[in-house]
Amino acid sequence: MSSLGFQASGAAADAVQAHVPTLVQEQIASKITAKDATLWGPDAESEASKRLGWVSLGETSRPLVPEILALREELAADGVTHIVLAGMGGSSLAPEVITRTAGVDLTVLDATDPQQVATALGDRITETALVVSSKSGSTVETDSQRRAFVQAFTDAGIDAASRIVVVTDPGSPMDEASRAAGYRHVFNADPAVGGRYSALTAFGLVPSGLAGVDIEGLLDEAEEAGEHLREDTDDNIGLQLGAALGGTSPLRDKIVLVDEGSGITGFADWAEQLIAESTGKLGRGVLPVVAGPDSPEVTSGADDVLVVRLVSDDETASGTPAGDQVAVSGSLGALMLTFEYATAVAGRLLGINPFDQPDVESAKVAARGMLDSRPDAGDPAYTDGAIEVRGDAALLGDATTVADALGALLTALPAHGYLAVMAYLDRLAYGDLADVRDTLAAVTGRPVTFGWGPRFLHSTGQYHKGGPAQGVYLQITATTEPADDVAIPDRPYTFGQLITAQAAGDAQVLGEHDRPVLRLNLTDRAAGVAQLRQVVDGLGSGTATDPSEGHGAR
Repeated sequence: MSSLGFQASGAAADAVQAHVPTLVQEQIASKITAKDATLWGPDAESEASKRLGWVSLGETSRPLVPEILALREELAADGVTHIVLAGMGGSSLAPEVITRTAGVDLTVLDATDPQQVATALGDRITETALVVSSKSGSTVETDSQRRAFVQAFTDAGIDAASRIVVVTDPGSPMDEASRAAGYRHVFNADPAVGGRYSALTAFGLVPSGLAGVDIEGLLDEAEEAGEHLREDTDDNIGLQLGAALGGTSPLRDKIVLVDEGSGITGFADWAEQLIAESTGKLGRGVLPVVAGPDSPEVTSGADDVLVVRLVSDDETASGTPAGDQVAVSGSLGALMLTFEYATAVAGRLLGINPFDQPDVESAKVAARGMLDSRPDAGDPAYTDGAIEVRGDAALLGDATTVADALGALLTALPAHGYLAVMAYLDRLAYGDLADVRDTLAAVTGRPVTFGWGPRFLHSTGQYHKGGPAQGVYLQITATTEPADDVAIPDRPYTFGQLITAQAAGDAQVLGEHDRPVLRLNLTDRAAGVAQLRQVVDGLGSGTATDPSEGHGAR
């Protein structure tokens, strides 16, 4: 069930010892459970008062279960065997970890890359139902995906409305429009829960339940964990983990998330968006870094790194881990609620509002501006093979190759900084590109994040602009030929134009925040990916100049 385990050592243990007694004395756990909106200061009170419904979802989401299961049976009777989810951020990452852990098939379409969209549209369309998840319905990615599927269903001779299920807030524009359109079913989520805390609302439960997950068992796990997490006691794991995340001194603000046999597939990716979007603002926050057991960050010993290991129950019971780290274990429902409590506690210790995301909105606005005006990108600084190089002249200097440009970016990496790799590509077709993360971490001696665009915009994208000015940014985009593009019905732009605008808008906002950005645009995707991997491998093997020499990154 929802058994939880926790061990801490080094700086993490010191933070637990320093902060948990005060958190207990101030009754923070029980006040969070009681939905006390004053805990994060007066500036956050208005937002917090509308965003604390997640504390009781183990109980309040129960009425959804029979409704979801009944629809699952109805769809099965209609020959539906395949569920596609159109959603972004927490609306997609939670169902992805839930279904992957359960071994259940769910196609998660949190992409605008034309190639990835086309693959989803061409996969078992006659057996497919689409779940469209959006709090308001105004999310451009989700609306575009819905339009494309309506067209695909219609082209296949299927009544599109009969195959579309909607999850949205009650009374939202999408709620009203979906009911008017006669969509198969409209589920209303709890409006008092923000997207990244919504795993146990309709946003997490509907697609997971329709795909075949035991969602009642998931709620059982969370409800049992909630009995522990609401207690004002020194052994409250939500308080302990929150103290470790946000209370080390000096602050270890790179949180390296490593799965070492937890039995939960992809939990670190879900926790990444929860922590990054909640804490990265006002020039503060902690940056989650999803890594593997053998990744360089795990053993780097850097004084700004805290390793959080996701392990089995036996591992946390076996003793205190070595070094500055945390080991945490539990069932999926229990860990989701625990990390939500811990993130809220970390927000209090960091002095920020964990429930808003101002810089996610700024990137959306910039992308919409790019779509409206569609300015000419201009000529690249230069082209090397299948890669166009773009960047500020002060950054590129006299660089003439991709290796030169990458070296210039890494040379700009501060001593306590991080590198963010942001790939606006089909993450299913080019998933191996993420392997460059470990190599770049080894070359620089610094933490490296890897995000797929545009999904990371709803996750670490907030931290990039709102967190400490410590990052350098490698943006990887690709040219979409007209023959390979996918139209968005009743919209004056295509998916290729949309993803280009999203990348350009993000780069613009990063530039406005004085963050160094290098953009590598692949004129041929396969050739460009192969070339980039070769360049990075060259850095790792020492065949290129070590870009970290002389700037203190080691």
